[in-house]
Amino acid sequence: MQSTTLEQLSAANAEAILKYLPERIRAALIARAAEIEYPIEIVVEMAIANFLDSEALGFADCKPGRGN
Repeated sequence: MQSTTLEQLSAANAEAILKYLPERIRAALIARAAEIEYPIEIVVEMAIANFLDSEALGFADCKPGRGN
């Protein structure tokens, strides 16, 4: 998987990640994206970035280990 120069997850890469997740996790991410009216790739990116850095909203501002 490649990231763009803006460090954002593409829709295609998000779909690739989603297909490997357990159904309940995939369904929860899709439901959350619909609830907040965000594209699924943004929600997946936010989930990963926040796991690594509790203060990050996305990959661009993610500093692994910060805020943990």
